[in-house]
Amino acid sequence: MRLIISFSALFLSLILLQLSSGGVGPLDALSGIALGFTTSQIGLLGSAHFLGFFIGCWWAPRAMGSVGHSRAFAVFMAMGAIGILAHFLIIDPYAWAIMRIASGICVAGCYTVIEAWLQAKLTNEIRGRAMGTYRIVDMGASLAAQMVISVLEPASYVSYNLLALLCCAAILPLTLTKASQPETPKAPRLRPMLAVARSPLAAAGVVVAALSSASFRMVGPVYGTQVGLEIEQIAYFLASFVLGGALAQYPVGWLADKFDRRWVLIWLSVAAIISCFCTAFIGAAGTTIVMLMAGLFGLTSFPIFSVATAHANDFASSEERVELSAALMFFYALGAIAAPYLASGLIQWYGPGALFMMISVGHGLLIVFGISRMRARPTKGNLTRYIYAPRTSFTIGGLIGRQRERNGSDDKDT
Repeated sequence: MRLIISFSALFLSLILLQLSSGGVGPLDALSGIALGFTTSQIGLLGSAHFLGFFIGCWWAPRAMGSVGHSRAFAVFMAMGAIGILAHFLIIDPYAWAIMRIASGICVAGCYTVIEAWLQAKLTNEIRGRAMGTYRIVDMGASLAAQMVISVLEPASYVSYNLLALLCCAAILPLTLTKASQPETPKAPRLRPMLAVARSPLAAAGVVVAALSSASFRMVGPVYGTQVGLEIEQIAYFLASFVLGGALAQYPVGWLADKFDRRWVLIWLSVAAIISCFCTAFIGAAGTTIVMLMAGLFGLTSFPIFSVATAHANDFASSEERVELSAALMFFYALGAIAAPYLASGLIQWYGPGALFMMISVGHGLLIVFGISRMRARPTKGNLTRYIYAPRTSFTIGGLIGRQRERNGSDDKDT
């Protein structure tokens, strides 16, 4: 019973974390527009968030080792709340960028604690159910977080106060649980070149996934306002992307387990390019069409990270999978840091359609690289199981590693 209570506390903290931190990105974009920030400055805020995310991924396991899970979680949540509350103390885009670094550290740190706790407490008997629940809660909360901005007024102290209250409330369930804290896991070594050594295509795939997701979620509100969407409609626009990505997981997973994963990546990128061109050229053709195009874009681009991760794990041994996951997250973080600022600059110079043109170029390069990799190395025989891989922390590999095993194969193709 205590184990169930502990998981409930973790999941409730996760929901509150998502609602607070997930709402900051789009609210900052809309507030920046209202306050007269340039488009490039708004993109800088998104890039700063992912810089903080990278710092948090590296620091969080070490913080847990020093002060324990609950205290580390409280520290990261406090940083997130401070970053949110400080927005209206200094109204300046560069000061806000520093605050967004704090929010990025908060997200990465809290996810690391939650996933490390789950990893230590899960047993083989409940692993499947617990992980399924975790994915549903994470995706559902992410979807709800996009809708938060529909009830928040941009550039309002009250709006940021409400998000800070949610952030503070997220501390309570996990820190008040009576379940004993697990032992602190060993921090994974960060070896970025491990991902390149096992699968150059997978490393490129996660960069393109970051290019798509980070730029859309951080700069998407700017695109929405420039094509005539209202604030409530922008919330649905962002939520459509997340919903499309959620709906894609099962059919894409079935394809990735049945066919060569390189072909799956290539055809996903082809479909993503088509959705990008459709979205870029419809402009303000109609709200319903804009929402459908956002859903189609999420359907085609969101699963690329999980397919690329599964492909990399096909060539790794069991002992390498935790470090491989950290290496792939490193490349994702690099792409996510660069993408919002680059996208915002292109929008400022060439208009809203430039966001999707940039993303389509990234997918085009992935197609070319994928075809070249198919000529360089034969198809892997025994595949690991496809699993939806959350882009949350460097420790996620340890949490889902056992679920990847299939057919008793741990062979590497070198």
